[in-house]
Amino acid sequence: MSLRILGIIPARYASSRLPGKPLMDIGGRSMVMRVFDQAKKADSLSDVVVATDDERIADHVRRNGGNVVLTSPNHPSGTDRCWEALTAIRANDFDAVVNIQGDEPFIEPEQIDELCAAISAEGSSIATLAQIVDDDKDLDDPGEVLITTDIDMNALYFSRTAIPCLRNPDPGPRHAQFRYLKHVGLYAYTTNALSQIIALKPSALEMAESLEQLRWLEHGFKVRIGLTEHPSFCVDTPADLEEARRRLR
Repeated sequence: MSLRILGIIPARYASSRLPGKPLMDIGGRSMVMRVFDQAKKADSLSDVVVATDDERIADHVRRNGGNVVLTSPNHPSGTDRCWEALTAIRANDFDAVVNIQGDEPFIEPEQIDELCAAISAEGSSIATLAQIVDDDKDLDDPGEVLITTDIDMNALYFSRTAIPCLRNPDPGPRHAQFRYLKHVGLYAYTTNALSQIIALKPSALEMAESLEQLRWLEHGFKVRIGLTEHPSFCVDTPADLEEARRRLR
């Protein structure tokens, strides 16, 4: 039986580097609506909703034909915002949730479907995506998160450092000597798992690496890793916004 999966797009107005970015225009369509449009194309989602703490964003989404729910401005993460949005629109109507980043205007519907396949796998309660590293610069960039997995593609660890360390590497690129995986920041949770992880307090590993998903691993949750070939592009800065606009010209 296929899961009933809700796509939730957390969208905050406040941003230290790009305030109001969900409403920024990219080729005649706001960023948040571009994400919404792409998510609606995913075959695996039963419905899509924007979760925001700002009435300006909520009004904009409604006027442009999107579904929206207002949430508290005090959530520490998008995960918490997803839980409030889910409970506001009848949690019992869905089996799982996909947390879709509100600042990825070019997200591919196929990528969302790949994640939905991972959360639908037997025994899966949390899932995320990864890409195979094909450039050593990703192994040395603390902005990239690397993942090690077990043989069943469950995460063993997420880190801003390349793990494993090649003890005696051969000359040449390191990525050619081990299949390193870099994280794609898209998450799915069963509704039961989501109800549990939002009650967890920050953990030591999470605070050390500044990675929320380590909290889940420390508390014994398995995180299934799906593979994708689609690159992610997040708009975090004015330069990113200009690059997004350039891509549409």
